[in-house]
Amino acid sequence: MNDTAHVPARTPPVRVPTGWDRRRRSALPLALALAAALAGCSADGGTRTTPELVIEAGIDLRTYREGDDLLTAGLGAAGLRSPVPPAFANAEAPTREELRRRAVWTNWRGIADLAPGGGYGEVYGSLAPVPGREYQALVRLPGRQQPHRVLVQVPDNFDPKARCVVVTASSGSRGVYGAIALAGAWGLPRGCAVAYTDKGAGTGYVDTADGRGIGLDGRVAEPGAPVEFAVPARTAGEGVAPIAVKHAHSGDNPEAEWGRHVAQASDFALQVLALAHPEAGPWTPANTRILAVGVSNGGGAVLRAAELPDTGIDAVVAVSPNIQRAGSGRALYDYSTEAALWMPCALNAAAYDGVLLARPNGGRSPAGDARCASLRQLGWLQADEPAAQAEAAREHLLSAGWTDEALAAGVLSVNFDLWRAVNATYASAYARSGVDAMPCGFSFAVAGPDGQPRAPTAAERAAWWSDASGIPPGNGIALRGGVEPGADPTLAGNLCLRALWDDAASAVRAGIAATEATTPRAGLPVIVVHGADDGLVPEAFSGEAYARRSAHDGATLRYWRVRNAQHFDAFLGLPVLGARYVPMMPYGYRALDAAWQHVAEGAPLPADAEFNTTPRGFADGAVPPLRVENLGF
Repeated sequence: MNDTAHVPARTPPVRVPTGWDRRRRSALPLALALAAALAGCSADGGTRTTPELVIEAGIDLRTYREGDDLLTAGLGAAGLRSPVPPAFANAEAPTREELRRRAVWTNWRGIADLAPGGGYGEVYGSLAPVPGREYQALVRLPGRQQPHRVLVQVPDNFDPKARCVVVTASSGSRGVYGAIALAGAWGLPRGCAVAYTDKGAGTGYVDTADGRGIGLDGRVAEPGAPVEFAVPARTAGEGVAPIAVKHAHSGDNPEAEWGRHVAQASDFALQVLALAHPEAGPWTPANTRILAVGVSNGGGAVLRAAELPDTGIDAVVAVSPNIQRAGSGRALYDYSTEAALWMPCALNAAAYDGVLLARPNGGRSPAGDARCASLRQLGWLQADEPAAQAEAAREHLLSAGWTDEALAAGVLSVNFDLWRAVNATYASAYARSGVDAMPCGFSFAVAGPDGQPRAPTAAERAAWWSDASGIPPGNGIALRGGVEPGADPTLAGNLCLRALWDDAASAVRAGIAATEATTPRAGLPVIVVHGADDGLVPEAFSGEAYARRSAHDGATLRYWRVRNAQHFDAFLGLPVLGARYVPMMPYGYRALDAAWQHVAEGAPLPADAEFNTTPRGFADGAVPPLRVENLGF
């Protein structure tokens, strides 16, 4: 990094009209250029329906060159591959650049397989540094309670004559760098500007003991400063204060607005390009090619943006998307609450004897047998013998649309208790619950060695923004509630969460209804890519069901199915998983290649495809390096 500029926050927030000022601004300093951009209006008189930008905290510009860069934060391939995160000089008060570097490291390693032999940077992808400028702001959707973070990276090799923008949304509930391994790694080396949004979630956790949120620079902000997530401080004397998590406690049900978050990020990118390259203006959707891409929740977000009529997006690529069309597939909360109850038992069935992580000790899972016994006591299973109970639970899930491949991969979510964490967070988001009123008595708090809540240390709090995934538990924060003594302690909480789905009149069901997708706009090229073995967001419930229904409704959509691929590339460094599965990221990059060739060069949109891959397996007790032949291209 060698220069900075900052446009301070404004009071009241600045509303950016839809459209772009077409005047030249090359001689203007950043603050005046921003003011001119904010005052701009559409010169062609056209009307756009994407949301106006409401700036909560002014645009912050940082330049990354000479040992730092946009794609790897100066870490390079070796630094990103290191299992040890970049250090803070002072753990209690890291600098903004230390936080950024750590956030980039965290999000790369949370999405991509960077393990030796995994193929990244050799068979597919690139970790070459990309110098350039980075613009960041907090913006708000009209009528929403909380802002979302947007960030645009403009590489030095950006060509104003080519005018390429990649817009993306973070996977899962991650912070704003949560799609850098997909969108950034494809777009930046090609000279595209890349626009990111955290889509209303992120890692700006708040300790409600004082209510201080995270500022634009990633540090705990001073009282009264603009923050990415604001909640009131808890009244003193009420015990240990809970931790507020934006996805769960924003009050906005952000998933219902995913498409508009992406549209705002796209508009923000054009505003930024008007500042970065005023001599090449105007910057409009009509003269700038815009590709939208996302993975997991980010894939669902770009598909929701595909519905909007005037975003200027030219093509969409969605990888392993969490998406549901009305009347097609199943909602995430439906099948995830089902999985939380039934899957621990089902994975003890004989069909999964070869799934090593399902049986860490080589025999039956005691927790699975305990869940089978609970289901029998509830009257949901009729068999008395554990093996027969497990088989009956498996048959129940297969009849509900699960596949053996998805169930085998679902062992990851069972072992990490991920289903319960996801369901508690999403139930709170759908119901718009406050931090003290999460459904089923759940809450988030820092846990001490004895499991009891305690106040966070300064060092713990300082690292939340850079290190967290957006959904606790993790980073010292525990999910509390829904646990009772006995052999099956999480049963009660999971039953309560499932009951919120079964009650058609619940606030949770109303919130889920607001997230249902519709058909992409006519003529918009869309490529959906999904792994056949996805155990977190099964293709039968999500990507495949969405693609089938949308194609039936006339969408210009292609569906790519990848055999022997599951949801978590980042876990493929574990030999038992690397031997069994291929990564999904290469297919996302290939779909982006195809989308770009279609919109920029006029190449035909590729056909539907099924990639017959070849897992690496084991050779001499080790997993051999990935080769292109494994990918089935």
